[in-house]
Amino acid sequence: MRKSSADNNQRTGSRTKAVLPIRIKGKDSSGAQFEELAHTLDVTPGGLRLGAVRRELNLLGEVTIFYRQRKGQYRVVWIKKLKGTSEFQVGLQAVMQDADALWLGSPEYKVSATSGAATSATSPAPGAV
Repeated sequence: MRKSSADNNQRTGSRTKAVLPIRIKGKDSSGAQFEELAHTLDVTPGGLRLGAVRRELNLLGEVTIFYRQRKGQYRVVWIKKLKGTSEFQVGLQAVMQDADALWLGSPEYKVSATSGAATSATSPAPGAV
């Protein structure tokens, strides 16, 4: 696992489980431009945890995340390759201070009163992210 020098810092907000389809665009660790589908695992007021990322990203590199009609700029703060797969989990920190408005205030998902998990309230159209 690759970690940033800021790993000793604690999360400033609580995590909300949210599995939402996203598109991620940026440069991978080899410097090649890419754009691919992935999904969020957790959302915080200042960042995201992604799953199903199939490219190794640059630590502290920036990527753009697209969700429906919204987009946000994020910095890669940690990367973890999942054993036995070609997938990575990636921790992202919002470059903008108000990035949580893209996710936590979104009407597309609601927080379950019993589980505290956020789920998509509507299914996206096929191919739509």
